[in-house]
Amino acid sequence: MRASLEDFILHLATERGLSDNYQLSTRRTMESFTAWAEKTQQLSDPRTITLAHLHDYLAFRKRCGLAAASVKLEVVALKIFFRWLASRSRITHDPAEVLPLPRIERYLPETLNEQAAEQLLAAVDVNAPRGLRDRAMLELLYASGLRAGELTGARLENLDLDARVIRVTGKGGKTRLVPVGTKACEAITAYLEKERPQFVSKRTGSHIFLSRHGKSLTTTRLWQIVKESAKRAGIETSVYPHLLRHSFATHLLEGGADLRVIQEMLGHADISTTQIYTHVEQKRLKETHRKFHPRA
Repeated sequence: MRASLEDFILHLATERGLSDNYQLSTRRTMESFTAWAEKTQQLSDPRTITLAHLHDYLAFRKRCGLAAASVKLEVVALKIFFRWLASRSRITHDPAEVLPLPRIERYLPETLNEQAAEQLLAAVDVNAPRGLRDRAMLELLYASGLRAGELTGARLENLDLDARVIRVTGKGGKTRLVPVGTKACEAITAYLEKERPQFVSKRTGSHIFLSRHGKSLTTTRLWQIVKESAKRAGIETSVYPHLLRHSFATHLLEGGADLRVIQEMLGHADISTTQIYTHVEQKRLKETHRKFHPRA
């Protein structure tokens, strides 16, 4: 099992080109399953694994307190591992083929309304040290719906302020072009002209957003900046970078944007992931109906 796992991870990296995080997550799942099979079932050969063993393992993981969403990820890892073994004729039968994916209750994403988003952006003091940088980052998060890692990893060569687009690399190493709003372009221009040159050192790369030491920002620091700005804006609810991504998508939908277009801008591989925002819009419409219709 362990030898097959190493070959499988190599397959994910070289043939599938999947991200380091995905490889690490899959490895953790399979190492956990392998350790369980060896310790509790005395099994180390994937040819001896049955569907019953997989059910027992997942039941064990649930008893350990694993959330349904995490269990689903483990099921996916098991299914792709044993499917790969079968495709390489390392096993004669795929025991995970009929393993069902657990149903997960989907929660509506939190969002800021347009007024709160404006308050958050306005709360950044552009005259403070690194204020132009912080304003540019928040403007870009809200204008383009980038993930935290996409923003901190954004590079100058992928930014076209004249065309108002930025090329970012998202999950699975996939790249996409995302529009950048006028306000965000203005904020980024001000930062690039007046502040970024102060941070540049001999070892500075082409990352757009730099720390005061000339290094690329971490996502942890980005979280801190967003929370500090929310506190200054007087927003009492929890605010974090992904909340601006949710708000970006929701406000586009409310403005009449097509769901497929939003999917492309967010970089979602599956439209079902984007459809969660339709529930946010439906909730808003129902609340408006209840508030204003005389017979609601």
